Amino acid sequence: MADEALFIGWGEIVRGRERKAVELFEEAMHYFDSLEKDGRIDGVDAWFLERHGGDLVGYFLLHADGERLDKVRRSADFERLLTRVQLVVDRVGTVNAYTGAALGRLLDDFREATAGLGQQER
Repeated sequence: MADEALFIGWGEIVRGRERKAVELFEEAMHYFDSLEKDGRIDGVDAWFLERHGGDLVGYFLLHADGERLDKVRRSADFERLLTRVQLVVDRVGTVNAYTGAALGRLLDDFREATAGLGQQER
């Protein structure tokens, strides 16, 4: 599995759009499954969260290397799907996610960036 992912999170369904939200969730799952079958991503996880008082209700995590994720994210099909989802679900957002070696690279970058800042220990 790749060390990078695309996190696609969403909030509450717009009232009165519940049926459409279910249809779009199923459509998104079919689309992401087709991306996996075509080798454009390595896999997808879908999660719903229990009610917790926060804004995040659920998310998809698309696994692939950064180059393939960028291609998916910039594709017309992906942009169209996200536009449609934003019409029925509040607070839709996408962000890159990192683990494994990719996380290690980010930590190394952070260490390097903060090395000369003269931070005081507490």
